[in-house]
Amino acid sequence: MNTPIPSINTERLILRELTPDDTSVLAQILGDAEVMRHSVRGVLSEQATREFIEWCRLSYRQHGFGPWGVVDKSTSTLAGFCGLNAERVDDADEIEIGYRLASGFWGKGLGTEAARGALAHGFDTVGIDSLIAIVQPANVASVKVIQKLGFSGYIHSQYHRQGVRIYRMNAQQWSSRSSAQG
Repeated sequence: MNTPIPSINTERLILRELTPDDTSVLAQILGDAEVMRHSVRGVLSEQATREFIEWCRLSYRQHGFGPWGVVDKSTSTLAGFCGLNAERVDDADEIEIGYRLASGFWGKGLGTEAARGALAHGFDTVGIDSLIAIVQPANVASVKVIQKLGFSGYIHSQYHRQGVRIYRMNAQQWSSRSSAQG
């Protein structure tokens, strides 16, 4: 799949493919210990951020989705990333939603807005049947985002040797939730 994946416009955000030009700004975000406090990979260096962007771009080509850059429409500022990625979890191939926003964008509902756009793309455009969210229980803000999106039940598991909750949503649950909100 070599065609570019579409950008997604929400009320306040644009979700678009990450490019190598995003490396320095995204490295500042992913290098912030507070932003990365609940990340299983921890703080990323500029080189690790460059490799993350290369991995995202490979995912776009292989799967038709991947983590997008999240751009604040009002300032054209890269606020972080949000999107879907293929992961191996508990010996199964899964599609996970993930996101990180710079701390200046916290508490405004932007994580939920970005994730809702990514879920819509996954379920409505790509045709994904089921996807997961992996959240550390101590990450209260992320648990709230996941619940606002309509994820409910979870299982306890280990991910990168850390205790996590794995939430799941299927296309039918998404469709029911979307039509109820529409």
